[in-house]
Amino acid sequence: MLDFRVDTFLAVCRYMNFTKAAGELHITQPAVSHHIHFLEEKYGVRLFEYNGKKVSLTEAGNVFLSAAVTMKADELHLKKMMEQQSGKGRRLVFGATMTIGEYVMPEALVRFLGVYPGTAVQMAVGDTRELLAKLNNGEIEFALVEGFFQKKEYDFLVFASEPFVAVCAPGYEFHQAVRKLEDLLPERIFIREPGSGTRYVFERYLEGKNLLLQDFPDLMEISNIGAMKHLVARGQGITFLYEAAVKEELNKGTLKKIQLEDFHLIHDFTFIWRKGSIFEPYFQELFHILHGD
Repeated sequence: MLDFRVDTFLAVCRYMNFTKAAGELHITQPAVSHHIHFLEEKYGVRLFEYNGKKVSLTEAGNVFLSAAVTMKADELHLKKMMEQQSGKGRRLVFGATMTIGEYVMPEALVRFLGVYPGTAVQMAVGDTRELLAKLNNGEIEFALVEGFFQKKEYDFLVFASEPFVAVCAPGYEFHQAVRKLEDLLPERIFIREPGSGTRYVFERYLEGKNLLLQDFPDLMEISNIGAMKHLVARGQGITFLYEAAVKEELNKGTLKKIQLEDFHLIHDFTFIWRKGSIFEPYFQELFHILHGD
């Protein structure tokens, strides 16, 4: 079992405040200080530094935090495994960003359930930031994300490399002849909400072209991919999405690709778990089953 003083350390890191950590743990502030002092004595390093009332992690503290988060996640996963051994049945708890969860994971889960029928599956859908927090807190075992993450904190495998496409309705009338990305600036563009991985990847690509979303004067933010596709199919504007999200509409002919000479964007969908986990073979097995290897 994880030393209870490591839980105290993690609580202090959440708040960077000993008093608030004590309140969460229902112990006294001197007890929190004692637990931290014990860990510092045990490992021979200072975990925190103090500047007046401001608390921050030392370099050693940051290293310890990364390891402690992984150990906590492993402990929670071990607990789940022991519950399965006691007859409660297999459970799969993971997270996925919206595009992956809606358009990639259904077929992947069909493959998984073919190998492990009867498994209780729980998939949390959120943006990359939300899923990383759930992963760090041990609320999910792994995540499939399209956004960016700190590779030093997570082990990962590339699940798919997915192209972005610009799409419109088959009969859509453009304001001008379209050959390049800048030719689309007069069009109404539908885009995901701030925080979305899809939006973030597209914004970074635009920056590489010396463009901003704000260069599209007719910009509409929609948090639902289905609603975006419906509006575009009805000729209300254009959008940029992963090809996986519009594959069905492209096949049916309700949407069509906008051919651009200078738009070539491919981004990875990544399967991630906490770096250094003792359950790495388990995560690799899950990856290969879900991936269909």
